[in-house]
Amino acid sequence: MQARDIAVKLPTVTIHDPVTRAVRVMTLARLPGLIVVDDDSRPRVVLPGTQVLRMTVPGAYQEDPALTRAIDEAHADLFWQERGELTVGDCLPHQPIKPATVALDATLLEVAALMARLRSPLVAVVDRTGILFGTITLDRLLTSMALAAPDD
Repeated sequence: MQARDIAVKLPTVTIHDPVTRAVRVMTLARLPGLIVVDDDSRPRVVLPGTQVLRMTVPGAYQEDPALTRAIDEAHADLFWQERGELTVGDCLPHQPIKPATVALDATLLEVAALMARLRSPLVAVVDRTGILFGTITLDRLLTSMALAAPDD
């Protein structure tokens, strides 16, 4: 089996999208992360869900856990909505990150090795020109491997 055989079309976001939209896309589609694409549908970054969550939490709270305890419950429940003015691009690292991508003809072993090495629950499958063809999630990869295995 090759990457093209198990890749599926999933929602993506761009660097211009608000962080709040990115969270909603990931949540409503029940994704383990997001692929951020450029205007030509080329993957720029593959973000595990924890990195998407990190975009929603202001840096001061990430650095000082004691500060988080100083916020009352009502405001703590709404903290991520305060990031509404920020875009996905505003929250990405300034140094370029090579996205987790594989070619259409990558084997499942190649996909699994990349996911394991990068600790990424999803991988972008791209064509020869680098355009996003689809996405492989960890769940989809493991299901495909389990179904391809001989009966126990």
